[in-house]
Amino acid sequence: MAEQSGSGTSGAAVATRGAGNRPDVSGPGAALQTERGNTTIADTVVTKVAGISAREVRGVHDLGGGVSRALGSVTQRVGISDELSQGVSVEVGEREAAVDLTVIIDYGESIPQVSQAVRDNVAKRIEGITGLSVTEVNVTVNDLYFPGEETQQPARVE
Repeated sequence: MAEQSGSGTSGAAVATRGAGNRPDVSGPGAALQTERGNTTIADTVVTKVAGISAREVRGVHDLGGGVSRALGSVTQRVGISDELSQGVSVEVGEREAAVDLTVIIDYGESIPQVSQAVRDNVAKRIEGITGLSVTEVNVTVNDLYFPGEETQQPARVE
C-alpha cells in the first residue's frame, strides 16, 4: 500500500511497502533508499544539474530574468553567487524533484520546441545523475536574445 507524505512542501511519495514490510526497490529513486541506508540529495545539487542541462539545449541563450541576471552579475563579482543556479528553482523530496526554469531564448528559435527540449534534457539529466524521478519541469520564457544585444554600448558624451 502506497502512502503519501502529509508533511513538508515537497509532496514526495513515501516508499511503497512490499512483502516482508521492506521498501519497494524498483523504479526511479529506489537506489536512494536501501536496506543499508539512505542517500539524501541537496536542493543545490539538483539546481546545478538543472541549470547546466537547460543551458545544453540549442536555442537557450541564458537563464534568469533581467533583474536576477543583473543581481547575479554583481554578486558573482563579489564572489557570493553561483551562475549555475540563476533562473532555476527546485523542490526536492525523498524520491522526486520538480523544477521551475526562467529562460532566455535565441531569437528565431521555436519557443515550444526549445521549451520541450529543455524539459526533456533536464528530466533526463536529473534522473540519470541523481536517481530522482522528475515530476515536472516548468519553463518560463522571460526574454528573447538578439545577436549583438549585449555588445552594444551607449555612446559616451563628454
